[in-house]
Amino acid sequence: MKKIAIILMIFSVSLITAQEDNAQKVKLEQKGDLVEATYYYDNGQVEQHGFYKDEKLHGTWEYYNQEGLKISVGVYKSGKKTGTWYFWNNGNPKEVSYEEGKINVSL
Repeated sequence: MKKIAIILMIFSVSLITAQEDNAQKVKLEQKGDLVEATYYYDNGQVEQHGFYKDEKLHGTWEYYNQEGLKISVGVYKSGKKTGTWYFWNNGNPKEVSYEEGKINVSL
């Protein structure tokens, strides 16, 4: 819990600095044992959104391009990609399966 408080304090300083520049870069919100994080491009569009647990990426994360179009979505478990991830490149969808953070080639 002490580590989470330190991380939130560091991110809060970053957030205050970003707000002083009239550009919000990251928004963090404690939700139980998770920290919800939203990162922003300079143009205000969401860059990525997801959760941290025990200082590691955890749960569903979504990534967007600067125009606001979703470019990937997938799940992290304790900081490692897991399950099926979806990627879009010029509207063309791709699926990639991960296990323990590595591409699962046994499919």
